[in-house]
Amino acid sequence: MDKETFILHKSSERGFSDHGWLKSAFSFSFADWYEPTRMGFESLRVINDDSIAPKKGFGFHPHQDMEIVTFMLEGELTHQDTMGNKETIKPGEVQRMSAGKGVLHSEINDNSEDYAKLFQVWITTKRRGIEPSYEQKFFDFKERRNKFQLLVSPDGRDNSLKIHQDAFISRIDLDEGVSISYKKYRKDTSLYILVVEGEISISDFHLKKRDALGISGVEEISLSSSMFSDVLLFEVPNI
Repeated sequence: MDKETFILHKSSERGFSDHGWLKSAFSFSFADWYEPTRMGFESLRVINDDSIAPKKGFGFHPHQDMEIVTFMLEGELTHQDTMGNKETIKPGEVQRMSAGKGVLHSEINDNSEDYAKLFQVWITTKRRGIEPSYEQKFFDFKERRNKFQLLVSPDGRDNSLKIHQDAFISRIDLDEGVSISYKKYRKDTSLYILVVEGEISISDFHLKKRDALGISGVEEISLSSSMFSDVLLFEVPNI
């Protein structure tokens, strides 16, 4: 087994931008925020924590050879793309867009009152130049109460979204005082754990809201919650 390594990313150490209509926090280097020690984690390239003002958003713009996964937290976001898709993403829904050989899309908060709050994640694709594709699904929060709910996988197992990479994304809501183990699906992967809300402990690390921990060289980890906690877990291929 490879040597165990842990990389702690505190919430306050992320990059931040405020464009008025768009407030973002960047886990990894993105746009005008460049941090050479934060160029991604293995094949995980982007985790943007976005808040988009009412009636604002991103006009049509291009993507290529990237797997893009969006998690809606609050509000709604209207997605439109050159594949002919036009969908509204709501809380509890997850969207997967494989940019492949190239696609244009827009993301607009059509609501006149509420901010749209979301995570957008980019993962490198396993193969370049594939046909672009799109998938969206609602995941019931009741199915992740003190157990891992698989959202994304390479083969769509367990009703998850299918991604063009050997990556797995899970989410879990932990009650206060609960401990649970996560065993990896593959041996050639590493783990990146992000606390959406709450507080958890992993090994000797204590993570609060929006803190994250990268872990390599382990087959299984244990998470313990000190209060109700919402956690995203990324298992991504090593590069």
